[in-house]
Amino acid sequence: MTLAPSPEAVRLARRLRGLRESHESGLTQQALARALSDDVRVAVPTISSWESVSNPKLPPAERLRSYALFFSTNRAVDGTPHLIRERELTAAEKERFETLHEELLALRDAARNLGAASGPSGSGSYTWDFDSGDVTIICPEAPEEGRSVLADELQPNYTRMYRYADLDALIELWGHVRASNPELKVVHRLPSEVTADHMSSHVVVLGGVAWNQVTKRLLKLLSDLPVSQVEVSDLETGEIFRVSRAGGKEYRPLWEPTDDGGRELVEDVALLARLRNPFNHSRTITICNGIHSRGVLGSVRTLTDIAVRDRNEAFLSKRFPGGEFALLLKVQVVNGEAMSPDLEIADSRLYEWSPNEKVDAP
Repeated sequence: MTLAPSPEAVRLARRLRGLRESHESGLTQQALARALSDDVRVAVPTISSWESVSNPKLPPAERLRSYALFFSTNRAVDGTPHLIRERELTAAEKERFETLHEELLALRDAARNLGAASGPSGSGSYTWDFDSGDVTIICPEAPEEGRSVLADELQPNYTRMYRYADLDALIELWGHVRASNPELKVVHRLPSEVTADHMSSHVVVLGGVAWNQVTKRLLKLLSDLPVSQVEVSDLETGEIFRVSRAGGKEYRPLWEPTDDGGRELVEDVALLARLRNPFNHSRTITICNGIHSRGVLGSVRTLTDIAVRDRNEAFLSKRFPGGEFALLLKVQVVNGEAMSPDLEIADSRLYEWSPNEKVDAP
């Protein structure tokens, strides 16, 4: 199911298209992209997505400032329109700039507010759409005993990615975040490579506390979060989840016996959490965690799998209008493959919490 775009998002898209089409030079999307790239590079498909009335994507606020600057004047170099700086505006141009900038921001705010109240509409209110700033995905490092020989830097065919654990989750998420934020810098790093600048960006942490020390530190640092991950003596393959507000209730994976006397993982547990970045409150922290790798992948696919992501985004927007939440989810495993949780199915949600809306439910 794809939700229809909101009237507010469509109104902004039409206004942006109208500005371009009414420009006296008869601007194409390519020409506008080239002009706006005088500031920070913008691609033609991005311009198209902002002008789309069927599936509009909200431009970042700073891009609307560039729009207002560009369309408040008509400067050209060798006959080609270009973006100028605010300090170069005349008094009349500055007045037009401020009026247009205020109008575009108001349209954007209306679209965002509706998205927060009624769910995503293709207008840019999705969890993995970021207005601005870098995005850092921190992926756990595989233990040395589990790595390919090609993870050795001395090998002539050394491949850095063999050092990564949870590669299924990283590839799934990396492609989705890059596609949703074509203008932003999106990087992936191992915990040992993380710098202060990385931690001040939008941060996405993959994997559990055993292989990703950043996850371990963040779960301690986010003191309000009632979910912790702990080692137990009867599970050597992962760490279970424990909820302090539920009397220390524990959430564990489910196994079934196999014909050869072993056991098969048939249900894992995932943690999906979105909170303000404690190092930079203008940015976010997203935790995609699991007891095992299937749980990590299930957490990611909750909001990337085309089969469920629209419904799940709508659920999150309605259930957690403040945008901060933590969910423990049941991840079914069928023939070794992690299934994507459907949040509309109550049985998929093991535990819910929000610091803003006072949601705290088993």
